[in-house]
Amino acid sequence: MALNLLHANDRPGKYPPSWYAATATPGVHYPTLQGGLRADVCIIGGGYTGLSAALHLAEAGRSVVLVEAQRVGFGASGRNGGQLGSGQRQDQEALEAMMGAEDARHLWALGEEAKDLVKDLIAKHKIDCHLKPGVAWTATSTRDARHLQDYGRHLVDRYGYDQIEILDREACHALCPSPAYRGGILDHGAGHLHPLNFALGLARAAAAAGAQIFERSEVFAIEEGESIEVRTGEGTVRADHLILACNGYLGGLNPKVAARVMPINNFIAATEPLGDAAARVLTRDVAVADSKFVVNYFRLSQDGRLLFGGGESYGYRFPSDIAAKVRKPMVEIFPHLKDVKIDYAWGGTLGITMKRLPYLARVSPRILSASGYSGHGVGTATHAGRLLAEAVAGQSAGFNTMARIPTTPFPGGPRMRSPLLVLAMTWFALRDRLGI
Repeated sequence: MALNLLHANDRPGKYPPSWYAATATPGVHYPTLQGGLRADVCIIGGGYTGLSAALHLAEAGRSVVLVEAQRVGFGASGRNGGQLGSGQRQDQEALEAMMGAEDARHLWALGEEAKDLVKDLIAKHKIDCHLKPGVAWTATSTRDARHLQDYGRHLVDRYGYDQIEILDREACHALCPSPAYRGGILDHGAGHLHPLNFALGLARAAAAAGAQIFERSEVFAIEEGESIEVRTGEGTVRADHLILACNGYLGGLNPKVAARVMPINNFIAATEPLGDAAARVLTRDVAVADSKFVVNYFRLSQDGRLLFGGGESYGYRFPSDIAAKVRKPMVEIFPHLKDVKIDYAWGGTLGITMKRLPYLARVSPRILSASGYSGHGVGTATHAGRLLAEAVAGQSAGFNTMARIPTTPFPGGPRMRSPLLVLAMTWFALRDRLGI
């Protein structure tokens, strides 16, 4: 591949021009790795997974070196929709069919652990990221609305989850006055937050616990022998264990992971402050994700902007006019905003898997990896970091449950997987438009 996603769309060492970056708590500039270091564990990647792993390992007394090619929170962890969802990316009914009732129940419990972990870390480390409760799933067809409502009842009946509010068409419209939606569910146990501030807070906590963090330290080579050697442009790290926490930015560092985790791009826009007109978008301070295959997701910011995510791309380059790309699905949901001013528009790269479930793996005796959160990473990636830290210490029960999720490589290898995904997404987009 001619381009590297670490450099294809962003200025070196700079966060994208997002509303998150514009409103973030000023972060620490961590040094560039120079010379040689020795550590118990080396972590590649400064997003939620890597930062959480670094924090938990350091708190357990391990020496940790984390290297990040750009800035902590530079990738999906600092650019996403900020939704802290329940369960896994696939719903429990799909997991029951895929893995059986027992493993599905374990995965639900791990999903609940993930939400609790995020909330506990925010409270413990006093991370100012505006965590608020509530995520609604809304349906664009009567059939999808019925399915969501039945699924909400399934969570109550099968899992004892009492945080679901069923939304009929009238209740859905009272919450979100969009003509596009027919009903859904509101999950009061889920939440939403400022994702970049959460990442920066994790970094501060990890550094305070003793982890060494290095930015602008891109890894070019990994050698595995009696120990692991990680090489950057100006330094090396020797470690007993290596954690790959790169998600969509892995590149060619590990072919086994790269075959199962594919980078795709997603886009978000922030409108001008809406003032009193915000009530025509949402009447409660919750986040929303809809039932389309290419999901639209949105919420209101603290200063009354609509933060709207929509649209995907599968090449290395972002579109030249991100605002226009996001405006199209935004206006489908909120026609009255067709002329609203967009103040910020940005893209980000995430990792997806064939089954839209995370890929956790022990890729060699000394190397662990977690990635492929498929748009469900705020909780799952943070939790995966803790599971990786526990696995390094020999406590692998949670890690092993996640690693049992069936995974398959994308067909066709690196040359064919993007074209094949484009074909598949085109078909699903057509289904969305036709309502089938």
